[in-house]
Amino acid sequence: QVQLVESGGGLVQAGGSLRLSCAAPESIFSINAMGWYRQAPGKQRELVAKIIRDGSTNYADSVKGRFTISRDNAKNTVYLQMKSLKPEDTAVYYCRVESFFNNYWGQGTQVTVSS
Repeated sequence: QVQLVESGGGLVQAGGSLRLSCAAPESIFSINAMGWYRQAPGKQRELVAKIIRDGSTNYADSVKGRFTISRDNAKNTVYLQMKSLKPEDTAVYYCRVESFFNNYWGQGTQVTVSS
């Protein structure tokens, strides 16, 4: 079973920063896009940021200017740098990898922002 390895979640005060990482195994090839989604209690899972193989990016309006997504294609790794965090950013963050053959989800990492 393919597993994405996520790290970097935790508890931070409002205004603080966190960096999430997600590494996909080498067995996943022909990756088209990598991204981060989040799900807060009682809410639907939503796209936070996505980066395509050509480097183009998409961001949720709520995180534009505060979050930056990047990827290392050689390492099959995607990063999410989060700055100026707000309590409303509190959620479980999930990594997603989209390949030519299949799509994969990480197990999720909790991000909690205290006010």
